Amino acid sequence: MVAKEEEFTGNLKQQLVKLFDASLKLTVPDEPSVKPLVEVGKFEDYQCNNAMGLWSKVKGKGTQFTRPLAIAEALVTNLPTCDMVESCSVAQPGYVNVVLSAQWMAKSIENMLINGIETWAPTLSVKIAVVDFSSPNIAKKMHVGHLRSTIIGDTIARMLEYSNVEVLRRNHVGDWGTQFGMLIEYLFEKFPDSNSAMETAIEDIQSLYKPSKTKFDADLDFKRKAQQAVVRLQGGDPVYHKTWEKLCEISRADYAEIYQRLRVELEEKGESFYKPYIANMIEELNSKGLVEESDGARVMFIKDFKNPCMLVKSDGGFTYDTTDLAALWYRLNEEKAEWIIYVTDAGQQEHFDRFFKAARQVGWLPDNDETYPRVSHVKFGVVKGEDGKRFRNRDREIVPLADLLDEAKTRSKAALIERALAKEKEWTPEELDQTAEAIGYGAVKYADLMNNISTDYKFSYDKMLNDKGNTAVYLLYAHARICSIIKKSGKDIDELKKTGKLALDHANERALGLHLLQFAETVEEACTKLLPHILCEYLYDLSEHYTKFYSNCQVNGSAEETSRLLLCEATAVVMRKCFHLLGITPVYKI
Repeated sequence: MVAKEEEFTGNLKQQLVKLFDASLKLTVPDEPSVKPLVEVGKFEDYQCNNAMGLWSKVKGKGTQFTRPLAIAEALVTNLPTCDMVESCSVAQPGYVNVVLSAQWMAKSIENMLINGIETWAPTLSVKIAVVDFSSPNIAKKMHVGHLRSTIIGDTIARMLEYSNVEVLRRNHVGDWGTQFGMLIEYLFEKFPDSNSAMETAIEDIQSLYKPSKTKFDADLDFKRKAQQAVVRLQGGDPVYHKTWEKLCEISRADYAEIYQRLRVELEEKGESFYKPYIANMIEELNSKGLVEESDGARVMFIKDFKNPCMLVKSDGGFTYDTTDLAALWYRLNEEKAEWIIYVTDAGQQEHFDRFFKAARQVGWLPDNDETYPRVSHVKFGVVKGEDGKRFRNRDREIVPLADLLDEAKTRSKAALIERALAKEKEWTPEELDQTAEAIGYGAVKYADLMNNISTDYKFSYDKMLNDKGNTAVYLLYAHARICSIIKKSGKDIDELKKTGKLALDHANERALGLHLLQFAETVEEACTKLLPHILCEYLYDLSEHYTKFYSNCQVNGSAEETSRLLLCEATAVVMRKCFHLLGITPVYKI
């Protein structure tokens, strides 16, 4: 069977899935629901694993096949001819091994170099997604605990954006909770007659937070007043609202500085944003018979959960349950989101399990996790110190995020200066500062993202800033070395892209080329599974493939110089895209 050649779009695995889908329809026409099972091969480039499962389906049904191997052989016979596939073979008990054409692989990489890495972007079925991440509580400094949500959420958003999904990056800040009643009431008590003194005091929120929290915990009368202050704020009291706005404004300025340093973009739509939608949301729930009275509060009982969703407290105040449900309604109905992804610590899992169950109970979401619109909770573990306990500074206090970034940059700069002295290189002050920042911040991000996000991880400056092993420093240096090799050739790489030809004749050239071509399917897997460490593993493996290639294949001055320079450039292009998706700034000089 001859197939019309389709232009390579970047996802190698999906191209093979299409081919085997056509073969399956011819091989077992009575089993139309069977999906191709294609994966990276153990012995060759790829393998198809359908024959064994198909045998269990068709045996005893008068089939022409006598064993799984016969089905595998038929799958090879019925596979559409294609420039992409060099050869196929079968292996016991019924695997189909696929060898790709080195010529086709080389041409596909050439096309990417000419047309850009965007042509390798995966295509997802979802069009609009909300990624809800970072989400600090206003009036508190961002600390190391916010690091993971911010970094992980940004990378998920970047991968989805690269996959041509419209991503609504949402900062669901806590701007309406108990801490505001506590702070505002404390300010009113401390400065009853002086607005100017109160406004001056507000400038240093952190100095107010600790004494107000101490008073809240120790003084029952103050606690009651603070809780009532929240109700007044949520009810729109102008006096409380004015002070609240000032507190929010100062906190936003602090957060904006952190986001700018991390190069993270977010649109704030905090808890208070959804206030106009709460009444109608509760009315919808009530019209469906889901709202009940309980000890003066209005609640929604959820099947299989002991605690109900608290919609309106007995004092008239709202809760996380209220604003989360109102936000979900808004995202589904106003923003038309098909996939809503929440990035928080694992400690909130029970809340999200109950919240998602509530949304299904209302009828806003389908009963299964695969059909759109869908929701996902990306839960991450705790950041620990090298002692195995929660990461804190020497005073046993939670480390402010700004201090952590300062320390990473300072250590990175010191290492660069030491390296420059050893190699008798010079940096301009601007170069040194920018490179130290790129490496320091990149090291912090990569050390977080390289782990399976559901697990805890130990924060160690020494490990993350090591220039050997699976670290951002090693990978950034590897990228800079590739750029240096291209520069030393003296060739115009942009001109070579237009006129040069790439060949993958050496085994290490071919292995590197194949890994480059697996970029799109890796991004798609990391996207669909919401696991950034899959992309980190790919990036590290890419650097290892490149090292083997460079160790065994002379580039500059060789007969294959043009081809190998193009392979170097393709590696650098894919590395830079990986860095971009991970929120890391590449460096070109070390």
